[in-house]
Amino acid sequence: MPRDKAVRLTNDPQPNPAAQSPPAQRLEPAGSARQLRSFGLATLVLALCFGIPLWDLIWFAAGSELYSYILLIPFISLYLVWLKRGSFPTCSQPARKAAAGFLTAGTVVIIAYWLVLRPRLKLVEDDYLAVMMISFLLFFFGAGCLFLGREILRAAAFPLGFLVFMVPLPAVAVRGIDSFLQYGSAVVAQGFFRLSDTPFFENGLVFQLPGITIQIGPECSGIHSSLVLFITSLLASYVFLRTPWKRAVFILAVIPLGILRNGFRVFTIGELCVHLGPQMINSPIHRKGGPIFFVLSLIPIFILLVMLQKSDQAGGKSKPKTSEIEHA
Repeated sequence: MPRDKAVRLTNDPQPNPAAQSPPAQRLEPAGSARQLRSFGLATLVLALCFGIPLWDLIWFAAGSELYSYILLIPFISLYLVWLKRGSFPTCSQPARKAAAGFLTAGTVVIIAYWLVLRPRLKLVEDDYLAVMMISFLLFFFGAGCLFLGREILRAAAFPLGFLVFMVPLPAVAVRGIDSFLQYGSAVVAQGFFRLSDTPFFENGLVFQLPGITIQIGPECSGIHSSLVLFITSLLASYVFLRTPWKRAVFILAVIPLGILRNGFRVFTIGELCVHLGPQMINSPIHRKGGPIFFVLSLIPIFILLVMLQKSDQAGGKSKPKTSEIEHA
């Protein structure tokens, strides 16, 4: 055999069994267009099934001072998903067990409402909408587990969990929060009156001041502004902070801050009535002054956010990288 032919035969690459075998079928990612279309179709069908409760929720929120923020919740959630659009995994397997759990829970809530809650309890509109929205979200999360998959849902956990604020608070919960804020505001207002040396007599929620008696009613509890401030702090902690315990500190700080703000408002109105006249109880600062005190409460919360954010950044810079530890 000629030498050049022998060399050519020797250098020929050996056949690769893997290359000759048929290519393995690749799983289509759950985040693909087909999966997204399936999830969108399931969401549309779900929205049609809950069309009446959703429509009732829109009109209820539009006419409610307490729940007006509900109309913004879906759009905020969509915006948060859009912000994370580049970080979603390309492959996500359906979470069928979790989907079955959510769908079963949603069904149980609906059955319990029609067979137990509605016949035996006198539910107001808040309670009816709360039950319907809880069931709707359970079905929605179940569809997400089935069509989007575990990994994508984990990446979008906060934007999807934020939809919980679409659920109105039950009436009993509103009464409990109102009472807590009322008495908390009374304690803070009492402290301010003592610091100002204003003579007063306090009996629960009633303050007897020179020339006027003030009572802290449910409408003066500040529950709406406190709830909006809580939601705002939750969003800000998610966007600007990274450390879990700093997020928790920032969110929990809203509770005493809301009580402090409302107690200061009661003190301010009382001082105006004492020094300028009892007619100040009907002044705009009492009737329409809520947004002013809300903006004032944003100042300390903003300062706290800046401090925690700088601490987060300093902690990230001081933490050595893995490569630096390996070469040290």
